[in-house]
Amino acid sequence: MKRLKFSEEQIVYAIRQAESGTPVGDLCRQLGVSDATFYPWKKQY
Repeated sequence: MKRLKFSEEQIVYAIRQAESGTPVGDLCRQLGVSDATFYPWKKQY
């Protein structure tokens, strides 16, 4: 099984930041992930 680089808490925190108005592009740059990674996280969590 693939090991997650980010914990669930980190993913949920990033999603909450996006919902509070932080641009997704900025969050993805800070985390070092692509938009294509972020949106499935948002759908899952």
